[in-house]
Amino acid sequence: MKFLLDNNLPPPLAKALNELSKREGHTVVHLKDKFPPSTPDIEWVKTLKAEGDWVVVSQDQFKKSDLEKQAFRQAGLTVFCLAKHWSKAPYWDKAHQIVRWWPDIIEQSERLMGGATLRVPWQYRGRFEQIK
Repeated sequence: MKFLLDNNLPPPLAKALNELSKREGHTVVHLKDKFPPSTPDIEWVKTLKAEGDWVVVSQDQFKKSDLEKQAFRQAGLTVFCLAKHWSKAPYWDKAHQIVRWWPDIIEQSERLMGGATLRVPWQYRGRFEQIK
């Protein structure tokens, strides 16, 4: 499985998660390492859909235009949205929390077919909230 961290998360975090995930055969890349910085969301979403087997992890709350929302739905991607508190957390706290959640994110991704959007709370409870 391939995981893409959105631009609102630090690139070094993608590199660290990639190293930690190799053991289980997964790849983690940062959006800016796969696409040029000015690539519209609709374009990179279509590319991920075409390539298949991608999961997106983002701090974005996805309050996007109808066109962007439709692109995400049609792509059938699994998207993990980090809850609002993540954006206020210091770098090292955020890194600690994402590593804590990462095995659950992988496990949930492997179980989902056809895509879903899930919220990752700040406090670890091992449960995600489905976003409609």
